[in-house]
Amino acid sequence: MKAVGLKRYLLNDDPEFLLDLTLESPSPKGCQLLVAVQAISVNPVDTKVRAPKDKVEASSKILGWDAAGIVLEVGPDVTLFKPGDEVFYAGDITRPGSNSEFQLVDERIVGHKPKSLTFAEAAALPLTAITAYEAIFDRLQFDVWGKHKGQTLLIVGAAGGVGSIGIQLAKIAGLTVIGTASRRESAEWITSLGANHVINHFEPMRQQIESLGHKYVDAVALFNDTDRHWNTAVDLVRPQGKVLSIVENRGPLDQDLLKQKSATFIWEFMFTRSMFQTPDMVQQHELLNQVANWIDQGIVRGTSREVISPINAENLRRAHRTIEQGRSIGKLVLEGWS
Repeated sequence: MKAVGLKRYLLNDDPEFLLDLTLESPSPKGCQLLVAVQAISVNPVDTKVRAPKDKVEASSKILGWDAAGIVLEVGPDVTLFKPGDEVFYAGDITRPGSNSEFQLVDERIVGHKPKSLTFAEAAALPLTAITAYEAIFDRLQFDVWGKHKGQTLLIVGAAGGVGSIGIQLAKIAGLTVIGTASRRESAEWITSLGANHVINHFEPMRQQIESLGHKYVDAVALFNDTDRHWNTAVDLVRPQGKVLSIVENRGPLDQDLLKQKSATFIWEFMFTRSMFQTPDMVQQHELLNQVANWIDQGIVRGTSREVISPINAENLRRAHRTIEQGRSIGKLVLEGWS
């Protein structure tokens, strides 16, 4: 099978930082699906795993944690899918990724592809949808069916992949969404997705929040640069509120700032369930199916902004460079094998 991978961890200006490969096709066991990958998308996690370091892999490492495709074969313990099913999923960071023609993936973290979307459109969604859903409903514990309607959620970095789907999920729950953006096009994007207000995260946010009539917000979701925005997030969250981040910190985060407010800090890492094989792992299957239903009902829209074809090392190198610039709006997708 065709694949794109690496053996060395190189800078993105090295022509060999990702390579075209030919590998043996795998076979499913247990509750695994063998999926013929039709489209993939690229996320910051791809570039972080690929970041330069002094390590050489004994066998090629395949990246990629977003895909849509068709089930070719199923393992003997599979109960949720059958050959021919169209699926979308993010996968498991401890296993070979989706940058290959065929991929093995546990059925419990796979959803049925939205019927109304193409494979390319569907491939833009899984990782960001799982992350946003878990962040808003599992970690911040907002009620998906509107019990917390009217409460305020500040999303820092709202125009990126997770923010783009997060705005829409928060609006389903009836939350008042304040999204941050630093450019006109990104501000227009998040407004089109349903954000109630837009502020600039490169300008003092306290004054901007107060100008909207709020002293505090009920929760803050840091989807961009935890270190830069930590103090502001803690300042803006209400007493007994919650701050969440999906972006690892580079330096210490002063936890004492949370104490006076008895505020909570929570991490969201969407690979936790698959990495640790948690008993509730099947919830990712269920939430992906829920997101697919919302999309087919027209409640949630796709977030792909650019589609490149075919899937090969040259185009994946281009995609990685784009992601590493940190200015993406929506999602970047690759479709089809040459």
